[in-house]
Amino acid sequence: MSSNPQRRDSTRDRIVEAAADLLRDHGPTAVTTRRVAQEAGLQPPALYRFFQGKDDLLDAVVEHVFAEHVAGKQATAPSQDPVEDLRDGWNTQIGFGLAHPHVYGLLLDPSRARDTPAMSTGVRILAERVHRVAAAGRLRVSEERAVNLIRAAGTGTIHTLLTLPPDQSDPHLADAAFDAVARVVFTDEPAVPTRDPAAIVAAFRTLLPELPGLSPAELTLLDEWLQR
Repeated sequence: MSSNPQRRDSTRDRIVEAAADLLRDHGPTAVTTRRVAQEAGLQPPALYRFFQGKDDLLDAVVEHVFAEHVAGKQATAPSQDPVEDLRDGWNTQIGFGLAHPHVYGLLLDPSRARDTPAMSTGVRILAERVHRVAAAGRLRVSEERAVNLIRAAGTGTIHTLLTLPPDQSDPHLADAAFDAVARVVFTDEPAVPTRDPAAIVAAFRTLLPELPGLSPAELTLLDEWLQR
C-alpha cells in the first residue's frame, strides 16, 4: 500500500464509509473486519494499518457520521427568534437520532463515552444558541442548566421513541418534550425586573465579558454571585 498521505487518507475514508453503511443497515454486529474489508475492496489485514480493532473502527464511524450531522447544524443561519432556533436544533437532533439508531446507541454507550471533537462541537453549538436566548432576556435558569436540561431531555426523548413498540409510537412526543422543557427554561417574553428576576440575572451574565473596569478575578466573583 502506498505511503502517500493523500492516498492513505482516501483508503481510510473508504473503510469508514463502508463500515458506516454496514452499521446503518445491519447494526454493530455486521461491522466485522472481514465484511468491512470486502465492502472497501481490501484484504482484512489492511484495516489494521488504520485501526487497532473493531472498537477503534466503530469509534471512527460514529465520529464521521455525527460530524457530518454537526456540520449541517453549523451551516444553519440564525433567525430573529433564538427560541425557535433552539426548537429547530432540537428537531434536527431528534431526527438524527431516529434516522441513525445504531450510531446514536454507540454515542450513548457508557463504555464508549468520550469527549470527541464532533460531540464537543455539537454541545458548543447548543450552548451558543442558549446564550442568544439569555442575551434576549428569555432564560429563567442559568445557561449551564439550560444546556444540560435540553441535552438530558433530548437524549431521553430519542431513547424512548427508539424503544417504543410500533403500535405505541407517538409522533407528537418530541414536540411535547420540548414544550415541557421550554416551560422550565424560557420566559414567554423578554423579562422585566418585576416579572422574572432570574431571567434578568441570566441576561446580565451574558454581558459580563463586556463590562469595563473589572479585573478577571472580580468578573469571576461577580459571575459566582449571579449564579447563586
